Parts: sequence; C-alpha cells; structure tokens
Amino acid sequence: MKLAFVLYHYFPYGGLQRDFLRIAEACALRGHAIHVLTGAWQGEIPSWLEVTLIQARALTNHGRNRLFAQKMQQLLPDIGADVVVGFNRMAGLDVYFAADPCFAAKIASKKNPWLYRLLPRYRQFLAEERALFADSGAMILALTRRQIEDYQRHYQTPEARFQLLPPGIARDRAYSSESPQRRQAFRQANHIADDEFLLLLLGSGFRTKGLDRAIRALHNLPQALRDKTRLFVVGADDPAPFQRLAQQLGVEQQLRFWGGRDDVAEFLFGADLLLHPAYNEAAGMALIESLVAGLPVIATAVCGYAHYIRDSGGGEVISDPFDQAVFNARLQALLENPEQRQCYHQAGIAFGASADVYDMPARAAQLIESRRELVHG
Repeated sequence: MKLAFVLYHYFPYGGLQRDFLRIAEACALRGHAIHVLTGAWQGEIPSWLEVTLIQARALTNHGRNRLFAQKMQQLLPDIGADVVVGFNRMAGLDVYFAADPCFAAKIASKKNPWLYRLLPRYRQFLAEERALFADSGAMILALTRRQIEDYQRHYQTPEARFQLLPPGIARDRAYSSESPQRRQAFRQANHIADDEFLLLLLGSGFRTKGLDRAIRALHNLPQALRDKTRLFVVGADDPAPFQRLAQQLGVEQQLRFWGGRDDVAEFLFGADLLLHPAYNEAAGMALIESLVAGLPVIATAVCGYAHYIRDSGGGEVISDPFDQAVFNARLQALLENPEQRQCYHQAGIAFGASADVYDMPARAAQLIESRRELVHG
C-alpha cells in the first residue's frame, strides 16, 4: 500500500514531528511505501521515506499554508496514494492526526471572540478546521477525549469518525534499575550538587509551554531556595525573549537552554521536577514521559494529558484559570517537601510499569490500514 503523509514542515525536535516520524516508521515496518509531502525538512531523511518538498511562498504563514494545501492537492494524483494522512488541518485528507487542540474552542474561550473572527488568519484557520471536521469524512486520530468533545460541540462531527489513540512515548523514558546511576552521572556532569534542585521544562514552543510562567515562579522562590535551584529548558525555539525576562527578574544565571536533544531521558532522570504550566496543550507527551521516568510533574489543567497526573498520583495539576501565585506556591512547597516528591516519584514509576502508554504508533498504523478499505472499498 502507498501512503502519502502530509505536514507543513519537519524538524527533529517537535512533538508532532516526532509522532509523524514514528507513525510513518510503523507503517513502513508493516510493508507500506511512504511518500511525504512537506514544505521543509530539517535533518537527515530516512532511507525508507520518499520526500517531495512543496515550495509555497507567501507574505504570511496562513497564506503559505493555503498555497501549500493547493499544491498538495495538485500533486496527489501523480503520487497515486491509497491513503492520504495529514498532520496539519487541511482539506483532502483521508486520515487526520489531531495533534492540535480545537481552534474553534480556543477562539470561543477568548474575551472578545468576534474580534478574532474578523482577522484573515483566524478566518482561514476556522475554514480549514470546518472543511476537515464538518465537511469531510476523514478518519480523525484523536489524542484525548477532550479533543473529541470540543470538535463535536463546535462541528457536530459524528462519533464514528473518531479513533482515540493511546499515548505513544519511547520506552527508554521508563524508569529502570539503571536510572539512579544515570541520574548521578547527569548531575555530576552538569555540576548539580545533591542539595541543589533541577527544574526541567521540556518541549518546543516555549510560549505555549508556559516558560514565562516557569521563570516567574523561579524568581518568586525565597532567595536561599532560589540560589540553589536551576531551570533547564529542552526544546527548539528562540530563547531570546525568555532570556531577557530572566535577566529582568535576576535569574538568568539559573536558566540554561539546551535546544532540541536526542538524550531527553537523561534530563528526565536527572531533574527533580518537571514544570509544564502550558497556556494550551492538546495532549502533552512530556507529562507522561516524566511520569514513567519517576519525575514529579506540576502542570496546568488545560493539558489534554493532565488527567494522567491525577490518575497516577505522580504530581499536581494547577486548575484553570491559571493563577501565577498558586503555581509559585506549589513549586515552593514541593521543593521544600522531599517526602511528597518521593511519593510522586514512586507513583509515577508504578504508573509506567502498568499503563498502556507506549503503543500509539503501531495502533495508528493499524487504523491507517483500515482506512484504505473505507476509501477504496
């Protein structure tokens, strides 16, 4: 079977991009040919992928997206794909991997939603979403039940079109007998003493992940505690605005940016807390990666995977609407309470040993195969 995988751009350290590559690999291992249509590719191209770059030049991002979708539709007949799998919202898909939250729900939550609907970029985003969820029959691979409910509320999308995927984290994130030694080696290499604290923020898109909130919480700690606390940031984005904020607040010496990394597991084992005060997050793979690594988590309730924190007992969820003072207080309380951190650590390890959180790519590949029968009969 020949599959066309479509996404606006690929870079190695984005969550959606990692999911795309893992699902594509799972399909390739099942004997399918994968042809990728994308506007840009950063990094090495695996030998089992065929990649076509679509040049879509426009003055705005939404203009580029619109032109990309048009050119994609023109190329598809020549590719001859049995199933078209999209990782961004656009018309013409047979399967959509829903990595993003419902845009209509996001707009509706704004103070003056009508203002946003007047802007061209938001009108286009809503039109793309409507074309996919209201005006097509595409199978939707959803990550959370909340996503499904949002889309049904705004577009009345039939339940039968949704398939709820399990999370799909890499098994090297899970805590093992070697994790304590890996923790010690990581902390020694980075000159972090036993009585010092390492906070971790993991994920590309620093604004969305709430890095500004994390920096403010670090600044708010009592000086004696703040002086022995550091914040490592792993992900691909521009650090400059956040470096300026840290400098303004006097915590720039405690903040370090690492860019995108292939050794994320070492950071998970080496840290003391994961901070994920996201503004919006359809799922939040970093939350589950941290839980199974035994790393306690503080995250916001807007994250689609926040319920895993509650269910596992591996951390704390800050309720919505977000209150910076509450987040500050919870961070300080956890740093000052080693017994509570240990409870969260043990609960996360137990969760990782029993939960079904590793098999998303294989399940997605099975569903993509099943979609061919619906498309071609």
